[in-house]
Amino acid sequence: MDAKRELVDLLLEDAREDTETMARQLGRSQDEVEEMLDELESNGSIAGYQAVVDWSKVDEDHVTAEVELNLELDRDTTYAQVAQRIAKFDEVTALHLVSGDYDFDVTVEAESMRAVSMFVSEQIAPIPEVTQTVTHFVMKTYKNRGIEFTERDDDDRLSVSP
Repeated sequence: MDAKRELVDLLLEDAREDTETMARQLGRSQDEVEEMLDELESNGSIAGYQAVVDWSKVDEDHVTAEVELNLELDRDTTYAQVAQRIAKFDEVTALHLVSGDYDFDVTVEAESMRAVSMFVSEQIAPIPEVTQTVTHFVMKTYKNRGIEFTERDDDDRLSVSP
């Protein structure tokens, strides 16, 4: 496997790991790892570092929705142009062009279901190329970005019945 890919895999597992530890895990020098990181960041391969948050344990006033968008493009408009307009909104945390029954999958986050609904109806739906929106509110997250959100049961004793 390519050294840069191995480095990316380590960062995906734990982006808070220091370069000295990553170098040891990769069998490389700390300078080599720092150079690879600089290159990956400068060429845009690594666009940022973020925490994976279990919002149910942090803030009750946080809602995530997956919004399906169908588009009808004219000859002068591309998917990329519409995506640029949609991506500018702070409420949009992910935007994907997808195959299947709809064109875009948009992840929207806000402080309430009403705020998400208002955002979709007032900001997304009026975009001329958008012909249909379907909003799915996330009720519970079990896994996000490879991290499982499971309730941990510290009692590992086997249950015994009489």
